Amino acid sequence: MVRVRISQVGLAAGVAALACTVAACGAANTAGPQPSTTTSTAASSTTESPASTSATTTVQQGAPPVAQSGDGGLCKSSDLKLSIGQGDAGAGTVYRPLVFTNVSDHTCTIQGFPGVSYVGGADGHQVGQPAVRVGAKGPAVTLNKGQTASAAIGFVNVQNFDTVTCQPQPVRGLRVYPPQETASLFVDMSTTGCGNDKIPGDQLTVKSIVKGSNAQ
Repeated sequence: MVRVRISQVGLAAGVAALACTVAACGAANTAGPQPSTTTSTAASSTTESPASTSATTTVQQGAPPVAQSGDGGLCKSSDLKLSIGQGDAGAGTVYRPLVFTNVSDHTCTIQGFPGVSYVGGADGHQVGQPAVRVGAKGPAVTLNKGQTASAAIGFVNVQNFDTVTCQPQPVRGLRVYPPQETASLFVDMSTTGCGNDKIPGDQLTVKSIVKGSNAQ
């Protein structure tokens, strides 16, 4: 009887040990997927990072146009107002400054010779040959708002030419092209010019633009 009881106890202990082993394996299998969850979270964070970087790059690409402003570059015809100053006569020619005033809201630069010619009639047709350049091209002149530059214009007394050769015509003003501009400006000035392009001399001369309003 004693041996039978011992065997039953031993058998029970073996079953208990086996059950414990199975339970331990089940617990191990249950804990196994947890690292997989951590890995999935890390991958999600990595996926979101490029989206933030892309947004930052887009803002930087849009920034340059905002920074581009300020310098007005060369003076355009629309930036300028014209006037004729007083001058001095000499040897049959009157020299008067053609004054350019910056009426824009920005700084601009002007340099060289303006294109100048007489105009007449309601249609603004050109009278005779345009002004001939005299002297060398001067340095650039920077004009802030309200500042002036000028070019000396020589007006020859056309009465000194033979009437038949000159073919005198009334002039109502000057057509002026600022340097490197294709849009013209007009300034009133009543006088007489030679309608003939082939006169023995120049009815108009122009010097390079200088700073200020008293070009000579």
